[in-house]
Amino acid sequence: MVVVSDTSVLIDLERGSLLTASFRLRCGFAVPDLLYERELKPFGGADLRKRGLRVEALDGSRVALALGYRRSHAGVSLPDTFALALAKSNAWMLLTGDAELRQLAEHELVDCHGILWVLDRLFEENVATEHTLHAGLQAISSHPRCRLPQIEVQRRLTAWKNRSGTTSGALSCVSRETRTRRT
Repeated sequence: MVVVSDTSVLIDLERGSLLTASFRLRCGFAVPDLLYERELKPFGGADLRKRGLRVEALDGSRVALALGYRRSHAGVSLPDTFALALAKSNAWMLLTGDAELRQLAEHELVDCHGILWVLDRLFEENVATEHTLHAGLQAISSHPRCRLPQIEVQRRLTAWKNRSGTTSGALSCVSRETRTRRT
């Protein structure tokens, strides 16, 4: 399985010190070339590629698809529309933290998940310990720009705390999207 990631998911994985572990999952990670060049290459892109990140070029029909998404959904960035076009055209899963991109992906019948899905895979595939996942999710959810659903964050923190003996601090992840955002 290959998953196409937007930049926000990779940033969150880095913030939670879970990026290295994520590249040990059974799925491969890919991004479109435009997203890589604009958003990742200047910020450790070469290291991501060494870890296994695939950078995929879009042909003319896929670029046209991405540009069509951009025209009809101005709130979705151009790199994100390229990520959706890559995922849709290959029947790959999309990983995103962007609510509008997620809605567009669902409309396009593209399987779409977020950072919590990745953390669940890290746990289920025994790639990271409960202690590591708890600490990582704490770091991600305590960031001021975190928009994860607090109920889902707390559920995982509690489960991983109980399994690892980690103490949990207060959550600062509060969002208007709490009730509508899926994992």
